Amino acid sequence: MARKTSFYYSFLVLPADERHAIVAVWDFCRAVDDAVDEAATDQPIEIGRAALDEWRSELARCYGAGAPSTPQGRALVPFIKMFDLPRQAFEDVIDGVAMDLDCRSYETFDDLLQYCRRVASAVGMICIRIFGCRNQASTEYALHLGIALQLTNILRDVGDDLTRGRMYLPLEDLRVAGCSRDDLARRIVTEPVRRLLAFECERTHEFYRRAIAARPDEDRKRLVCAEIMRAVYAETLTRIERSGYDVFTGHARVPRPRQALIALRQWLWPR
Repeated sequence: MARKTSFYYSFLVLPADERHAIVAVWDFCRAVDDAVDEAATDQPIEIGRAALDEWRSELARCYGAGAPSTPQGRALVPFIKMFDLPRQAFEDVIDGVAMDLDCRSYETFDDLLQYCRRVASAVGMICIRIFGCRNQASTEYALHLGIALQLTNILRDVGDDLTRGRMYLPLEDLRVAGCSRDDLARRIVTEPVRRLLAFECERTHEFYRRAIAARPDEDRKRLVCAEIMRAVYAETLTRIERSGYDVFTGHARVPRPRQALIALRQWLWPR
């Protein structure tokens, strides 16, 4: 697990078995995502499909259909049984990553929501199983938090995604804000661009609020890892706003010392 990831400090607070399980899940899902993200935009789409098909086969092997052939698959296998990890959630992640092969943009927020649920909320469903959450409300918490985290990523990476020929912000939102894709491509925070990004930031804050509202008190200590993720990413969102919505000249990042402080505060809170 690279120290530069925003999840680094959240993983440190976990007991050893949970930490190793989360890292194995993260590495597997990261490899699936990289199978599409690392493909050049001018390569045939079939290359990406073939890579994802192989990861589907690898997932099947992880769940008993033979011996895994990748380091990520072999690392994941022991924790599938230990924590009874749901296979469907991994399938959802692969389905979500596959959407990047077919969709370069999304017409409506409902379309984007399906993507967020697959690539992010599905990982949350795996995580709460590892955390040992007992209250059903933790499922709703994971759903909303996954959406909030993914929307934050989308806002932070608008510039990078445009470079790769992708644009996740819903086209219906662009029209309402009076903003065009060309406006975003110019990488200047004009008034229509600011209006669009302000709206998307507020929508993202709403999903963070929904996650907090759904968070069950009895699972608060079990969710400390997720709460660190939430706090770090929520601050990333706030930094986007404080920058005047300039998501083009640099990434909004929470410095590592600040991440460590956030992690400490969240770890101490339920104690």
